[in-house]
Amino acid sequence: MSDKHYTEDHEWVSMDGDIATVGISNYAQDQLGDVVFVELPDTGASLEKGAEVAVVESVKAASEVYAPVAGDVVEVNDAIGDNPSLVNEDAEGEGWFLKIKVAGAPDLSELMDASAYADEVAD
Repeated sequence: MSDKHYTEDHEWVSMDGDIATVGISNYAQDQLGDVVFVELPDTGASLEKGAEVAVVESVKAASEVYAPVAGDVVEVNDAIGDNPSLVNEDAEGEGWFLKIKVAGAPDLSELMDASAYADEVAD
């Protein structure tokens, strides 16, 4: 069973204590095609839930990534800055985008679990 929750905009979030790891879903990277550039926020940036936190550019399009939770950026995945294809290779693993220290208990009730998300993106 996945511990990830998903947004309608195809971001995922996984909680480990008060740290939220955020990325885009396999479905999203598949729709984008070959990712060629990822713009990540600065460490220390304060984010509101729903705020734009990153931009993904692919051979097909550019797409914004939104924060599924509020908090402060404590780490960004420099590996995808150096090798954006990691997003295509392992979007929900090594291709994560950023980690957010969540202030208080995160409200994940508006997000979908893996099963609901799979139903949402099914053809």
